Amino acid sequence: MAENGHDGSTQVMGFAFDGTGYGDDGAVWGGEVMVADYDGYDRAAHLRYTWLPGGDAGVRNPCRMALSHLHAAGLSWDPQLPCVAACGPDERRVLAQQLSSGFACVPTSSMGRLFDAMSSLAGVCHRIAYEAEAAMRFEGKAREAIEDAGAGYTFGVREDDHQPWQADPTPVVAAAAKDVRTGVPAEVVAARFHLAVVELVLTLALRLRVERGLDTIALSGGVFLNVLLTVLCSRALEQQDFRVLRHQLVPPSDAGLALGQVIIGARHQ
Repeated sequence: MAENGHDGSTQVMGFAFDGTGYGDDGAVWGGEVMVADYDGYDRAAHLRYTWLPGGDAGVRNPCRMALSHLHAAGLSWDPQLPCVAACGPDERRVLAQQLSSGFACVPTSSMGRLFDAMSSLAGVCHRIAYEAEAAMRFEGKAREAIEDAGAGYTFGVREDDHQPWQADPTPVVAAAAKDVRTGVPAEVVAARFHLAVVELVLTLALRLRVERGLDTIALSGGVFLNVLLTVLCSRALEQQDFRVLRHQLVPPSDAGLALGQVIIGARHQ
């Protein structure tokens, strides 16, 4: 908002897609849609909670996050799936106990962790050597097939009059798992997932425009370092006459937090 000269006098719809953020309910956020200005925010929607097993261990091992999403979707851990094969029997046994009991797990709505999970599910990256490796490699695969991947997957959206709406990744995970089992190439799975996220952003934006009467959208958070995703989202939104605020100079990741903190601090002096 600040980078684009928004004075904060009107609210925007903010899509905050990141890896890890501490939510006001104690969960790990990162797949949020906020209606916000410089004085506060209302959490309008979020990615459905899924267990993050083992905290940082779940981040370092995307295959564990993939198994968590399969578990949340009610799908079996089929050894034909690369993410299942990447976890040995002992690791799977411990994970099964964690996910069934919630031991050493925290709920997360992180879109970044979903990208990690899908990267492993497609067989792209199961263990990371550097931050965001799984998501970055997944974006690279998507670029190879984005023009001819066909229709994207589809998120479910659960609307509630009294709670934030929830974006349900279950149908996405199920469709991707089916594609992987039937031999669909990883680059096609990656492209179809990117298209699913774009369609989710557009769907939520259109529904919230009707409910809230807002036409300005801010895209931020580390997930939007993904240039392919950012360009596709911006294009889809602008075609529906939304004004899109996106990063050009200030990074959308944690490196840009200080600017927001300065703006909020100055607002309340």
